[in-house]
Amino acid sequence: MTEPIVDAAPALDFDLKSLPKVSLHDHLDGGLRPATIIELADAVGHTLPSTDPAALGEWFRESANSGSLVRYLETFDHTIAVMQTKEGLFRVAKEFVEDLADDGVIYGEVRWAPEQHLQKGLTLDEVVEAVQEGLEAGVDAVAESGREIQVGQLITAMRHADRGQEIAELAVRHRDKGAVGFDIAGAEDGFLPSRFRGAFTYLAENNFPTTIHAGEAAGLASIQSALVDGRALRLGHGVRIAEDILVEFEDAEGSGDDDDDNVGIVTLGNLSSWVRDRGIPLEICPSSNLQTGAVASFGDGIENHPLDMLYQLGFNVTINTDNRLMSGVTLTDEFELLVETFDYDLDDLLELTLNAAEASFLPLEEREALVEYINDAYANLG
Repeated sequence: MTEPIVDAAPALDFDLKSLPKVSLHDHLDGGLRPATIIELADAVGHTLPSTDPAALGEWFRESANSGSLVRYLETFDHTIAVMQTKEGLFRVAKEFVEDLADDGVIYGEVRWAPEQHLQKGLTLDEVVEAVQEGLEAGVDAVAESGREIQVGQLITAMRHADRGQEIAELAVRHRDKGAVGFDIAGAEDGFLPSRFRGAFTYLAENNFPTTIHAGEAAGLASIQSALVDGRALRLGHGVRIAEDILVEFEDAEGSGDDDDDNVGIVTLGNLSSWVRDRGIPLEICPSSNLQTGAVASFGDGIENHPLDMLYQLGFNVTINTDNRLMSGVTLTDEFELLVETFDYDLDDLLELTLNAAEASFLPLEEREALVEYINDAYANLG
């Protein structure tokens, strides 16, 4: 992890939206504008819970805030339904980039599953090409407004399906045409990455990077399989690695009941030690983790989210949104949440952002340029 170059963090008396950000875990089908969903649904004859943008947005947030990953994933039935044509995919991708830029994101990796967008007769290559055209149009639109953003596709296979090899080959086929990495997503519990061991071997043989959803709906076995079978360079969420960390409290003063005198003794298990000591990035999505129940075993509320413990222990933590529509958040919102809950300052936000920049699937020279840009931007805040 790169050390930030800012000596002292100034007071957080400005809009955090102005900070340069890196987004590594953000689903294309989870970031649509409600008004766009309504227009595209009307064009394809798909029925929605509401045709009022504000009400529809609220429906998505309420449905996702159930504490169940299964229920959370059901909301995607409506977004995927309007992303079955070249026109729909192009528009969603273009607006996705514009919305990222409006939030201060300067580099974003956009993950999505092409196999879910074939209902109207498009091929896998055609849907990838349509999304890439939309992403490039979004980058151009941002440039016309005097800003810059760079994006790449994370081609994703659905872990409950049996198209892993096919999607892996699709990703490699588009590696020089916008695809920067591979992922598996969907119902995690019961579908270990080992199901796609052959596909991951193919990706490794072709030197194509992977980030795998693990440690969200399923626990340590999922993370272990992602690292061993999937050769994952990053962990999508990965937050349940905290289940392999034991925290015991001792009374330092011998007074018995005063919590202020308690000293925490932290013991990392073999898996958590491996993840921390090798700097394997965790793509943590705070609000989404609360919604899906990924961190329910640690307690209710953001204050009990183990991300701060992981960060303080030296894990390579990055902060992400997961699905901006369903969670009703931006990356700025997530940063503000950390400031309010854990008293993070600019030094902390800088470190988290640099973690994400270094974990990106960019070539080394481009990662170094991204890190330099972010450091310069923070230094100028002083």
